[in-house]
Amino acid sequence: MTKPPRKHNKATSTSSSDDTPPDNQDLEENPATATITVTAVEVPELTEQEQSDRLHLERRVERAFFEAGKALTELRDRRLYRSTHKTFEDYCRERFGFSRRQPYHLIEAAVIFDNLVEKCERNVHILPTNEWQIRPLSKLDPDIQPEAWEQAVESANGKVPSHRIVKDAVQRIMERTQVPNTYQLGEVCQILAKDNPELRGKGGCWAIVSAVNDFSCTIKTWDGEYTIGLQHLKSFNYLPQECQQMQVICDRINRVYSDSLEETVKSLLQLLGKVNRPYLTVVEEKLLSVLESEYGREITP
Repeated sequence: MTKPPRKHNKATSTSSSDDTPPDNQDLEENPATATITVTAVEVPELTEQEQSDRLHLERRVERAFFEAGKALTELRDRRLYRSTHKTFEDYCRERFGFSRRQPYHLIEAAVIFDNLVEKCERNVHILPTNEWQIRPLSKLDPDIQPEAWEQAVESANGKVPSHRIVKDAVQRIMERTQVPNTYQLGEVCQILAKDNPELRGKGGCWAIVSAVNDFSCTIKTWDGEYTIGLQHLKSFNYLPQECQQMQVICDRINRVYSDSLEETVKSLLQLLGKVNRPYLTVVEEKLLSVLESEYGREITP
């Protein structure tokens, strides 16, 4: 009877054994015992000139939105847009792609940034790097803004605080110094534009309260609606009937006003928006009637 052929053992290298697994086998079977060799790379320290250059460039990054706000302020104040655009808002939208409010946010942020640089403690070297971080500070008086920023930096462990952290710091200060909002719907107030670049040109204008918030009011003016802090309002203390009369005047002016109007017409409407009495004179009434007949829009139900 023929014997079956004997199985031959697979030849193995003399250099291998059960205790020496092939490449990667040990890593796959037991990653915890794997040894990874890392070659150390020496990182040279910055030279004194490089440290100076770095600080200079960091300051430029920090001040980027500040420089934008300062430039926009000059463009607006000198009306350098007038050769191509009727309004500052139209110019910013077409030239920079800004929304209607965005240039004013940047302008306001530049004012706040200047205030922080001037009034923050010298040992606080952390400054905002974008407009969104310090927008909540616009709700506070300039004298309190540095305190809120320093608290936000502390909450962020010495780093640049986020919008949320700054907002929380502002909220704590406002709750600590909260003054009850006593304004009523339909109340007629005077706008106080101090330290608020977004209200530029509206100082002294009348406004009608259309919404009462915790720390602000939404108001309706001759050219639209705004939400502003209580510190920017002062009641005229008109009687209810007088407030109703002003509401009618406001509605009439709003139906005439639009951004596309000639500057002369806008100036006339702005003058009506600054009357400090709850009625129009005979001449003012005739003037508004003429503008209504020429530019007025019908009320849509």
